[in-house]
Amino acid sequence: MKLILAVALCLVASVSNAYAQQTSSDPKTGTQDSHASCPTHDAHAQMNERGEKGMGFSQTSTTHHFFLNSSGGVIQVEVKDARDVSDRANIRMHLMRIAQAFEDGNFDIPVFVHDTVPPGVPEMKKLREQIHYSFEETPNGGRIVISSTDKEALTAIGRFLRFQIEEHKTGDPLEESPESNQ
Repeated sequence: MKLILAVALCLVASVSNAYAQQTSSDPKTGTQDSHASCPTHDAHAQMNERGEKGMGFSQTSTTHHFFLNSSGGVIQVEVKDARDVSDRANIRMHLMRIAQAFEDGNFDIPVFVHDTVPPGVPEMKKLREQIHYSFEETPNGGRIVISSTDKEALTAIGRFLRFQIEEHKTGDPLEESPESNQ
């Protein structure tokens, strides 16, 4: 029901904006953004604002990826521009802290960023002794490798990573990928 209401509100907002010619336009292309006042667009923008506060680096000059694999998955964040050494350093610092926080059962940052408890988090907290988190540097940022041999933990990790893929709109596969077994 909420989804139907959100879609209806998006359509009403788009029609109203087009009629009133109050949509924002892209100065490069001259095109108008009819989604600017859409509740789901606003929610994503608000999540990115909270992400910048909670993570300590730009959400627009970095890319997030979430990969599922047979042993758990990977959270990877990198700068879009390799010359952005400040955000790259902040990504690495953040991911090192997050790996330790998750290991300790602390998921406060994802709860803050998403303004909700992500699916899988309660189980990941409960099963924290069964899950291992390790940080690895990448050329343009870093990654957290999440691994477990516990079936219930793997299910929870999958739910958590799928939520991240959808919330961050990364377009990453929602199923396990053999090439992401890193």
